[in-house]
Amino acid sequence: MKIPTTLKHKPVIVSENYENIDGRYAYDSDAKGLSLGLAQWNDRGKVDISAKVWRHTGGKWSRQSEELPLHRVIDLAILICRAKLHFQEAYRYDHLYDPDNPVIDRVGLQGDAMTVSVSTDNEHIHEDIKLFNQALSEDGELIGERLRTLSRMLKEMGY
Repeated sequence: MKIPTTLKHKPVIVSENYENIDGRYAYDSDAKGLSLGLAQWNDRGKVDISAKVWRHTGGKWSRQSEELPLHRVIDLAILICRAKLHFQEAYRYDHLYDPDNPVIDRVGLQGDAMTVSVSTDNEHIHEDIKLFNQALSEDGELIGERLRTLSRMLKEMGY
């Protein structure tokens, strides 16, 4: 399915077969494509690029399609990596985290830091963190393949 080029987000680089590789939803996904392009929120004279997940209901392009600035996509990747790293050692805690110190890390970015912590405001955190850990473990192969690919590409780029 071809990603539309007549909408506000203007695709430049595309992956139009994303539904075939969308993790556990592969071959049965409403996420039909990914694109990098000119952001839909661009103001006159100012150009931002964004990443977009294109979702299709079967009848039309979905309003649930998501568009994110590239730095947020990378920030999400950082958050995923830090969470995955935490859960490699989380078995040491009774509740998979330290309730007295729910901050997992502070990742330095732009002169400040992204605080990564367990959501202790979630009243079901003890149940939910176990479910999260289980899902992370079950998706380990899918996530691991993507992280190895990302690591290889980052190394090729000199990072």
